[in-house]
Amino acid sequence: MIWDTEAECMDAGERKKLQSERLVKLVERIYAVPFYKKKMDAAKLKPGDIKSIDDIVKLPFTDKEELRTTYPYGVLCVPEKEIIEIHQSSGTTGTPIVAEYTKNDVETWTEAVARSVAGHGITEDDIIQICQGFGLFTGGLGYYAGYRRLGAKVIPMGSGNTPQQLKMIQDFHTTEICCTTTYAMHLAEAAKDAGLDPRKFSVRHADLGAEPWSEELRKDIEEAWDMKAYDVYGLTEITGPGVSFECLNQDGLHINEDLFYPEVVDPDTGEVLPDGKTGELVFTTLVKEGTPMLRYRTRDLTGLRHEQCSCGRTLVKMERTMGRTDDMLIIRGTNVYPVQIEQILFAADGTAPQYTITIDREKTALDNVEIQIEMSEEFFKNSRHNAQHLKKKLEDTLRSELKVRMNVTLAEPRTLERFVGKAKRVIDKRKI
Repeated sequence: MIWDTEAECMDAGERKKLQSERLVKLVERIYAVPFYKKKMDAAKLKPGDIKSIDDIVKLPFTDKEELRTTYPYGVLCVPEKEIIEIHQSSGTTGTPIVAEYTKNDVETWTEAVARSVAGHGITEDDIIQICQGFGLFTGGLGYYAGYRRLGAKVIPMGSGNTPQQLKMIQDFHTTEICCTTTYAMHLAEAAKDAGLDPRKFSVRHADLGAEPWSEELRKDIEEAWDMKAYDVYGLTEITGPGVSFECLNQDGLHINEDLFYPEVVDPDTGEVLPDGKTGELVFTTLVKEGTPMLRYRTRDLTGLRHEQCSCGRTLVKMERTMGRTDDMLIIRGTNVYPVQIEQILFAADGTAPQYTITIDREKTALDNVEIQIEMSEEFFKNSRHNAQHLKKKLEDTLRSELKVRMNVTLAEPRTLERFVGKAKRVIDKRKI
């Protein structure tokens, strides 16, 4: 289903004209904010220098560390009395990033989420169980508003309390769960531990996000639940959930680019990269009033594709994020992302979607990588003659594809730590 045909299926030329108009107005507004005026003056730019969306490359970037120095109201672009809602980034360290919303901002956010969840077929007939946190984190409340805009029935469970989550799914015949990928797998395991078969539940869709995940993990989740799992993307600095979403085709995430203008740049040089090239995702909020973002560097790594989807949308697509620039592991001089390791681990027969990566430095100053990956229940029961073969296969594949030697340990099922929110997969003990 397409929620807003005019916005989502707009002709490319018309959309560019709309983006240009909105960017010009945005720059005029933010130039009155000292934080942005200082940045534009340093770049020797005046609002009149920006005449179309093509001129966006002239504008300076904004990054997370800069925003930390503006806490709490340093990038506010409207009088405080116009702010009706405040959220903060979900990071656990440092000064938080604040997002402040006007009435129009909340309306825009709600519409963006409605587009996103309608994109994979959610209607007023669905029963949604939101297992995301509510509060300063944008996830729970953002989804709640979007689902309600569609007219769906919402169960605002929040995160945690797994036994109650399972009971509500069964008692109220939940058709979609909204949570992290990690928690979707945890719920399925908990159901099996309780003697239940999640494949027989009424759940037919999952709206998953908040952490990078591989196509292999998607297959595991879909198999565990007998449902379809859809990727969604958002971040507090831009608006929260609703920035981009997968349609029924599950082939890239449509960006609501009439609201959030995307670029992909070289993380080192800041040079804008062409379609198909992987780099750092950058967003400019074209209509946000409270705390607009100008060329905000998300640190997320992806690529863009300008093409019309068979679903009918003409919105640009972003690939599923492969991690963040600050997630990259440098191991013996080689760049590796955890999601690359995950893809290899989960693609092998006999593994379960639970793993940890521990990196330490030997006395010889060489990096040592230890991977623990759980065996599947079925494989474990018959692993006596196969475990060593699987271990060697994984180590050989990791070394061949990632060019780094890693030691793999096969762990018994249900022995690695589980997480309700974002999984903590990497333990880096090196002092770098």
